[in-house]
Formats: sequence, C-alpha cells, structure tokens
Amino acid sequence: MEEKFNEKCYSILRKVPKGKVTTYKEIAGVLHSKVYRAVGNAMNKNPYAPKVPCHRVVNSNGSVGGFASGTKNKIKMLRKEGIEINNGKINLKKFLCKLR
Repeated sequence: MEEKFNEKCYSILRKVPKGKVTTYKEIAGVLHSKVYRAVGNAMNKNPYAPKVPCHRVVNSNGSVGGFASGTKNKIKMLRKEGIEINNGKINLKKFLCKLR
C-alpha cells in the first residue's frame, strides 16, 4: 500500500517544472488527503531522483525543508534552477507550482 501511495506522489511531482516548487501539502491535497508527513516520507525514499525532482518539494510556509542528501544540497539544486532562497525561505507567491 505504501508503495502505491509513493508512486502516486511521484506521478504528481513529475508535473512540477524546473524553476518552480510545490509543497508536501499541495501533493497531499491532490490526493484528497492531509498526510503531509507521508508525502515527505515518499520523497525521502524517491528511487527516481533526479528524474522525479523531490528537491522541488518544500514546506507550506516556504522553508526549504529536509532532503535525503542534506538541506545544503537541496538549496544548491534549487538555486541552480533559478529559485531564490532568502533566510532559508522561498517566496511561494513567485515560485509555487499550483497542482490543484
């Protein structure tokens, strides 16, 4: 069951283009759920990275959030895609990819 859930999360995440981010909450919302932590766990176990860009998933308050290979690496990857990070936060009004 967990594997099927994770695959749904990855399928949704594939829609987020380079230079944009989404949130754990957005992905859970597409799944008609509030299981934000489960989405985070799915991202942490992502076997398809970087094709499925889990580095583009951030917290709903704009903070970068965790990353399997470290937050510094996540920030580096996001900046490389043109996403601005100030004081550990991303301006979601500018960079959020709405999924629903």
